[in-house]
Amino acid sequence: MREEYDFRDARKNPYLQKEKKQITINLNTDVVDYFKQQAERSGIPYQTLINLYLTDCVENKRELRMSWT
Repeated sequence: MREEYDFRDARKNPYLQKEKKQITINLNTDVVDYFKQQAERSGIPYQTLINLYLTDCVENKRELRMSWT
């Protein structure tokens, strides 16, 4: 083994997943049912689908738009 290693040109591990934080969240039943249906069609767990959707919102800096009638 070397006494010292040079990590100046090192790259991050591309296979390392981003850190996740477990939370409790209350969702409407119809929202959960929708994602469960999507999970059946895609073969991806519904919690993963929800995370992918929210990740897309973050990455694209989507702003919440609501209007009251």
